[in-house]
Amino acid sequence: MNLQKSHPITNGTRHQLNISKNLLSKNNRIFRSNIKGLSRSLGRSSKTGHITVWHKGGGVKRIFRKIYLSNDGYNSIVLMNLYDPFRSSFITLNFDLDRCSFFRTLSINTLSPGTLMCCNIEMKDVMLGYKTKIKNIPTGSSISSLSIKNKEKSQYIRSAGTFGVIVQKGYFTAKIRLPSNKIIEVSTESFATVGVISNPQHKFVCLGKAGRNRLLGKRPTTRGIAMNPCDHPHGGRTNGGKPSVTPWALPTKAGYYKKKRKKIKNDYYFEKCT
Repeated sequence: MNLQKSHPITNGTRHQLNISKNLLSKNNRIFRSNIKGLSRSLGRSSKTGHITVWHKGGGVKRIFRKIYLSNDGYNSIVLMNLYDPFRSSFITLNFDLDRCSFFRTLSINTLSPGTLMCCNIEMKDVMLGYKTKIKNIPTGSSISSLSIKNKEKSQYIRSAGTFGVIVQKGYFTAKIRLPSNKIIEVSTESFATVGVISNPQHKFVCLGKAGRNRLLGKRPTTRGIAMNPCDHPHGGRTNGGKPSVTPWALPTKAGYYKKKRKKIKNDYYFEKCT
């Protein structure tokens, strides 16, 4: 996928950068069994209609596509690459050879239709797009769709163009560098997919105009100092000599209410030790 710049006919298209989706399939008639409509709250309460989440609302209608993120074994063939409006990465439509069924997964970069994707507990040959335990993946490999525990779904490294690196691997635990450069320690029994998530050029997209943000469901952001005192504590030109607070008058800077991250316990390691 390459970036394409539109011909500047208007001011909104002058600096606009889009991703060409010429390699994506538009045929959606093969598998439509689990495509469901998703109810949108639009940032308002269902009872009173008051705004409960700021800067949300509007947007075009979207159809939710269920993604297969579990670690159950499968042997499948990639049929086509598709677009998903609910995520930044692309998705693939796979056909399971064992169960004779269709399912969708997160697309891996440079993975073309017709390739084989497998998920297995024990693998001798690990290739691009294979999903297996970390103990079977060599150290230094790029991984994605990381699940912390054996039976849980993929939770980490799922956005466009992201990948993690296996820095160090022992018998029970392994250290993995996340896209945020944070290193976590997980069990070697955890599952991960070999490869980088698709659409790595998503960060270079330039919307070009405010209307594109409104189609994504993002409303304009208003500064608190530009409001009235009844709407925000910063309102009415009363911000001098006071710390920055939220609309509910709670401190909002310097990590005042920053939660401490819990350490990921290695259940498999503790079971072996005990």
